[in-house]
Formats: sequence, C-alpha cells, structure tokens
Amino acid sequence: MGALGSRTKQEPFIRVVKKTEISIGKTFLLSLFALIAAIMAGGVFILAIGQNPIDVYITIVKGAWRSSIATKGTIKIAIPLLIAAIGITPAFQMKFWNIGAEGQIIMGGIFATYFALNFDYLPHGILLLLMFVAGMVGGGIWGLLPAVFKTRFGTNETLFTLMLNYIALYMIRFFTEGPWRDPASSGFPKIATFSENARLDRIFGVHAGWLIGLVLVAVMFVYLKYTKHGYEISVVGESINTARYAGMNVKRIVLRTMFISGAICGIAGMTQVTGAAYTLGEGVAGGVGFTAITVAWLSKLNPVIILVVSVLFSMLDKGCSVMQSTFGLSSAVSGILQGIILFFILGFDFFTRYRFVFRKAR
Repeated sequence: MGALGSRTKQEPFIRVVKKTEISIGKTFLLSLFALIAAIMAGGVFILAIGQNPIDVYITIVKGAWRSSIATKGTIKIAIPLLIAAIGITPAFQMKFWNIGAEGQIIMGGIFATYFALNFDYLPHGILLLLMFVAGMVGGGIWGLLPAVFKTRFGTNETLFTLMLNYIALYMIRFFTEGPWRDPASSGFPKIATFSENARLDRIFGVHAGWLIGLVLVAVMFVYLKYTKHGYEISVVGESINTARYAGMNVKRIVLRTMFISGAICGIAGMTQVTGAAYTLGEGVAGGVGFTAITVAWLSKLNPVIILVVSVLFSMLDKGCSVMQSTFGLSSAVSGILQGIILFFILGFDFFTRYRFVFRKAR
C-alpha cells in the first residue's frame, strides 16, 4: 500500500498523451474552431487600437483580391511560399528537421544568377532551363550538406541547417560587394538587373512560377503517396530501425530525400530572382523559408492542403498591407495581427495531435 501511495503522489495531475488517430470530421471541426477563435482574438486586438474589426477584416479580404493587380500581387507572394513548403515536406515526412529552406532558396538564387549574368547570349529557353537546373543544384547541395554530416557524424540537423541559412545570406553580400558588383551602380553596391532574356515568362499576367508550383504540388503528391521512394520516406520517418530491418538503405534514402528537398527550395530561389526581383539581393528569401515550415506543418505535410494554406497566408500578408495603408496604421499592427491569428491556429493544432489526461482519484 505504501508503494502504491507513493506512485499515486508522484503521478502528475495532468499528462499530455498523443492521440492514436482522429477522424476527419473532428479534425475539420477543430480547424474551424481554431479559425473562429483566431478571428475573434484578432478582433479584440483591433478593438483595443480603436478600429472596427468587421471593417478591418473586410479590408483585408478585399485588399488581397479587389483588383487584377491586387490578385496578381497575392499570387506572387504565394509562389515562393508554396514551392518552399512543398520542398521541406519530404524532409519533414522523414522526420529530418530541415530548418534550412531559407538558405536553400538563397543558394538556388545564387546559382541561377550566375547563368543570368554570364550566359545571357544563349537563347531564351535554353538559358531559363539552365537557370532552373542550376537553382535545383544549388539548393540541392545546400540540403545535401547537413544530410551528409547527419549520416556520417550524427550531427544535429536542426542546428546545422539553421546555421547554413546565415552562411548563404553572407554569400550574397560577398557577391554583391565583390565579383558580381554592378559597375554602373552608384552610391551602394548591387548586382546588375537581369536582361529580358533571363526573366521568366508571364502567364496570365504573373510569372510562370505559379505554374511550376502547381506542377510541383501534383508531382510531390504522387511521389509521396504512390512511389517506392515515398514509401521508404514514410518508413524511415516512423522508425529507422524498422527501415533497416526491412533492408532499406537508410543513409541513401536520407541523402536522396534531402537533396530533393533542397532542390525544390532552390527552385523557389530561381523563380524569385528571375520572375519577381530580376536580380539577386539579400531579400531574395525574405523569411519565406521559415514561414514555409508553418505552412507545411499546418497542412499535415499534404501537398494539396499546402496549396490552399499558402494562398490563405498570402492573402493575409497582402490584405494586411492594404489594411495598414487604408487605416493609417503602423506596420507593427499588421505584424501583431498576423501573429495573433497564427498563434491561435497553431495552438489549436496541438489538440488535433494530443489530449490531456487528468489524474483519477483513488
């Protein structure tokens, strides 16, 4: 009895237990409740700064889609976010925590810029193809590095990929102030603007990156769900020991998957420099790699849902900038509102994965 009483005293009052499974209906209801709670919480903040929440929310939605120009702007925001989120999905599915999408986007942009600056004499189609492949290679190498060290030395992939982001960022500064500095620039160093020959073509008024993103959604969905490689990724993610017992080459799977993950993120960098900025600068990634982690996680690593969530995130981003100018608010207000909404959505996502267990009285 004494031992039983001791165990009872040591048992915590509340424990967090992972749910074995949850129905699609319950998941949908929790997501809907999270969205409603996020909107209400944001409304309280809007009231606190002296604005009408309904007017503000209407402005945010209309601001993202009110005109052809606004719609194109929203889609342009969504393109790199969608591609980067698709890129980190296979790595996360494998439980390899790739926090380096930001750096992989940058390296894709750097490799693509090399061809834009030095091979401008090539035919348009060939040049774009070379830049596309170069972007994949650049991002793929940056994704492969932490995988090599992880499989060979057991390093922490989270820290490794995170630190590579800053190395990539400073490489842009090196090229901007050094070998790729535009001689015609005056006042501050910059890289020359790409010629028309090195720019992505426009489709329906927006650069072709949106079409690339849609193709990647379909390809990644099929790759993860219906191919042998996708099955191997899921097995390694569930249990490395099980994968080894089944005869899988875990090292090869990790290296291959991380190269693919980085390569897709590199495509996002290529589309940014050739379709949006027309040059390489320190803002080529602009935090997209970190936001993509949130998008992929909220989407349960489902490429189709990632497409929807990416558009919603872009709508919020674009709409908040319009709201900021319409009501004459500080840029900090836009950031705080977005943070509140994302905090609630992410917080409620916890309840789709875990539940609380209370200690029973004996």
